[in-house]
Amino acid sequence: MDPSISWLQPEQEGPAKQLWLRIWQTQQESDNMNLKDGDVEVDSVINGFATHKVGLINGKTDKNAIHSRRRKDRPASRSVHRKLSGDFGGCPWRKPKFSYPKGVMGLHQEIEHFYHYMSPTEAEDKIREEVVARIEKIIISKWPEAKVEIFGSYRTGLYLPTSDIDLVVIGKWANLPLRTLEQEFLEKDIAVQDSIKVLDKASVPIVKLTDKKTDIKVDISFNMCNGVKSAELIKTFIEKFPVLPKLVYVLKQFLLERDLNEVFTGGISSYSLILMCISFLQLHPRQENVRTNNANLGVLLIEFFELYGRKFNYIKTGIRIRDGGNYLDKDEMQKEMTDGHRPSMLCIEDPLQPSNDIGRSSYGVLQVKRAFEYAYIVLTNVVHPFTMFNNCTYESILGRIIRVRKNVIIQRQRVEDSVRLKPSRSSSVGSTGSSTEESAVSSEGSDVPTRDTSPNMNYTPRRQAQQKVQHFKNKSGFRSNHHSTNGHHMNIHNSFNNNSTKRKKPMKQ
Repeated sequence: MDPSISWLQPEQEGPAKQLWLRIWQTQQESDNMNLKDGDVEVDSVINGFATHKVGLINGKTDKNAIHSRRRKDRPASRSVHRKLSGDFGGCPWRKPKFSYPKGVMGLHQEIEHFYHYMSPTEAEDKIREEVVARIEKIIISKWPEAKVEIFGSYRTGLYLPTSDIDLVVIGKWANLPLRTLEQEFLEKDIAVQDSIKVLDKASVPIVKLTDKKTDIKVDISFNMCNGVKSAELIKTFIEKFPVLPKLVYVLKQFLLERDLNEVFTGGISSYSLILMCISFLQLHPRQENVRTNNANLGVLLIEFFELYGRKFNYIKTGIRIRDGGNYLDKDEMQKEMTDGHRPSMLCIEDPLQPSNDIGRSSYGVLQVKRAFEYAYIVLTNVVHPFTMFNNCTYESILGRIIRVRKNVIIQRQRVEDSVRLKPSRSSSVGSTGSSTEESAVSSEGSDVPTRDTSPNMNYTPRRQAQQKVQHFKNKSGFRSNHHSTNGHHMNIHNSFNNNSTKRKKPMKQ
């Protein structure tokens, strides 16, 4: 079990657990020591006692070998045995009095509940509106002719509570005013101290900051109109595939928990992940189901992990979603690329600029592949009708591959409480008002007390996505019309085609 992509499962509880946890902890403490000249390198840990191996070159310690070993072990040490104890057990989306069916149908219900729980709430939308309004005011006061646009997950509505806000400033400059904007933010004292960073050497120069009142991270770029167009393109695919946002929420949280959701750390970007999901749905053999809300989300999730974790040929194959979607030979794709670039390991053709490879910077995509394969193995084994661990009523099936940190849950609840206590809170959706009610909220989202917490899965129609600030209200995010959970059981294996996977009726609360 690789601790960088997995954690202990319920059936792995036993007498040997504490021993191996102690062994692992001892090795991690030894590997993370501040090694100096003459220190020894930890080679192995047996029964809790470290054995050592000195790296010597001509009688001297090989520091490069030691530091290389430490860099190699660092990702695992960040992810090992997450502390998820507490009232929610890492699965706050589960309804305590809801009767979850067994196997793949129980997984389907959990994905529905997870999507409902993690979707943006009114409080979460409201504080982000306020952040955008404050930043826009500073930018417009400096450059009255400039235009500020929202793009990314905030515009599409596919953002997690910890997601940042992506903004683009459109204007005319001989040189991009990155440093000028940085100075403006410093003078206005809008950002957390030392949080403003100017990445002027990046392929897409941006200004990064963390809002002082809400602790929400913001990325600001200049004249990158494709970001806005990409967000609008994703909205059209959400209309075609109602199951798309539900899969994306689960997969984004899956990568987030493994530090594989950022390109600069070797993971894949949110945009790449969404394009992979779109391609998966476009080429799915059961189009009558994936284009409606009648698909079994548990089956689709397992099939996604199987495709990109086991079957997809990353060496020779590229992904295209234009013209209905298809797979391309990388040798053919290279003919359309400019500047002598070669297709990357995860080669995804940019639907707006075919010569651009979206996955070019994802150098750690093979680690993502391993994580997908691990999730496929775990879910396939646990939803099998003959396994003793497929009862979703007692153990979370979805919780075997994703968790929500306790501090995120607490912060969301804190934001919800703060917004609810405001005496002059406006009840109209998208209203900015003269008093923007900018309270000192220190969180990244909100909990869901305003949502229907009934175990009955026949939800009332979802509210429309909160309109952004007044300048962006004509560009609101997606919201599907309703949650339909009367999903038909689609088979991924002959073993799923039996009566044991029939859905039970919900229990009354």
